[in-house]
Amino acid sequence: MILELPYPPSVNTYWRANGKRRFISKEGVAFKNAVMAYCIDQHIKSWDDKRLNVFVYIHPRSKRRFDLDNCLKAILDALMAAHVYDDDSQIDMLSITRAKPRPGGCAMVVISEYGK
Repeated sequence: MILELPYPPSVNTYWRANGKRRFISKEGVAFKNAVMAYCIDQHIKSWDDKRLNVFVYIHPRSKRRFDLDNCLKAILDALMAAHVYDDDSQIDMLSITRAKPRPGGCAMVVISEYGK
């Protein structure tokens, strides 16, 4: 399964706090909603509870430096919310790669069953 998702928000902007309460930011909610809409439009089927390999290719918006690992949380949470898999704990192999910049940026996600 290959998914072309919008460019994810950084973990630094994904979460917000109000006192002791933590919540997903407006940017994070918008990203989750965009991923859900994409999965519905593309008729993406669920992997249910299967063990998974997930390969993420981040195409940044520019050549500007950024922390690659800051992109993962939003992507994995959004895919779970979109029912692509039941829980991100079922991911046995996870890889993230910095790919060539693209206008607007995107995240290409390749998912397959672990061990197959």
